[in-house]
Amino acid sequence: MTATTSDGKISARLIFIALGAALGGFVFGYDSSIVNGTVDAVEHEFGLNAVTIGFTVSCALLGAAIGAWIAGMVSERVGRVRTMVLASAMLLVSALGCGLCFSEVDLIIWRIVGGIGVGFASVIAPAYIAEVSPAQHRGRLGSMQQMAIVLGIFVAFLVSALLVFVMGSADAIGWFGLAAWRWMYLSLAIPAIIYGVLALRLPESPRYLVERGRYVEAATVLTRDMGMVPGAATEAKIEEIRNTVHVERRQVFKDLLGRFGFHPLVWVGILLSVFQQFVGINVIFYYSTTLWKSVGFAESDSFTISLITSITNVVATIVAVLLIDVLGRKLLLMIGSTIMTLSLGMMAVSFAQSVTIDGAVSLPGNWGIVALVSANLFVVGFGATWGPAVWVLLGEIFPNSIRALALGVAASAQWIANFAVSTTFPSLAETGLALAYGIYAFFALLSLIFVIFMVRETKGRQLEEMTL
Repeated sequence: MTATTSDGKISARLIFIALGAALGGFVFGYDSSIVNGTVDAVEHEFGLNAVTIGFTVSCALLGAAIGAWIAGMVSERVGRVRTMVLASAMLLVSALGCGLCFSEVDLIIWRIVGGIGVGFASVIAPAYIAEVSPAQHRGRLGSMQQMAIVLGIFVAFLVSALLVFVMGSADAIGWFGLAAWRWMYLSLAIPAIIYGVLALRLPESPRYLVERGRYVEAATVLTRDMGMVPGAATEAKIEEIRNTVHVERRQVFKDLLGRFGFHPLVWVGILLSVFQQFVGINVIFYYSTTLWKSVGFAESDSFTISLITSITNVVATIVAVLLIDVLGRKLLLMIGSTIMTLSLGMMAVSFAQSVTIDGAVSLPGNWGIVALVSANLFVVGFGATWGPAVWVLLGEIFPNSIRALALGVAASAQWIANFAVSTTFPSLAETGLALAYGIYAFFALLSLIFVIFMVRETKGRQLEEMTL
């Protein structure tokens, strides 16, 4: 079976390969979401203060930054597929360690181990999918990474809710004498195992195989999995790849360096990652309950709030999958930046009108509805553009000679930015939500300017065409 059919449609085999790699996104989406249901129970179990519980939750982000930084080097030495297997193994060990932990210290250790696995998965999935996808379908297949992330978040939310429903609360004792929050962590073992098993069935990246001089294996992947015609065309492609990778030596970190620390293209990847986080996507709904309460919903409707947000994320990502190879990456990002700037700006204006009644924030008149609509518009704007498009671009903007290492550095910057935004939000929120959303709107505007002047369009281009 070839990767594409005679009418240009994507084959079932190629979809399976992309889904297998993207499952790493599902696992790290699941990991980041499942922890939310454990916070209060862990705080009570180990008697943690606000600072300690905050670090217990966020330490995985630091682990992810470390994992992303070294993932490129690891994948260059052992291959893309083995790196996925390593990621699944670390996530499995983390699930067991967190679920069976004895104290906050070993919980933090296992959270960091899982974070490293998440960092590995976040780097290797977009790189691998880009390297095995035909140019005309690379954006659509690469978007599966973001689709897997939002589905992982959604499923983790459902699993947490189900466990709490069955056992009564997150700290209630359930099966085998283990509390519900421990089962939340242990549940991560299932997708981690599936990820590892599927990864073992994936073909190795043809770019990696050529770099290692394994030309026969590379030709097999190109013909069987990528749909190329055996013979002269495949041989020419292998030679083209060979001319754009380091056949004589492995990629080294100094390959990324340039006049301004890193090469300008590496800075583009880093800034794409930073802007994706600095618009505040990972904290924007810390106050989603407040938004809904301001328009008449009770706090007990939080399940509905989270469910609607998750479904909105999934639907928006489906839109991105349909549009990214039609509109292109650059235009999609520009549309997203515009939507996010306007929606975040309106949220800032809305919360500037807020009043405090009995210690709770309330939005008078129609401002609650304006804020609520703006918040959901922001989710759509991000989910249909910057969410998936950045991962697609990170997988394809770098030339073969530095792709794995450069993607690792860019993804590491993303996790560090995520950590910075997550840890500063509580302080900003104390000062005022109008300030927080205003800052995120400012970065959304900066992201638009950045895309217009710094980001190259990669739609339909072969990876071998990418240059520094």
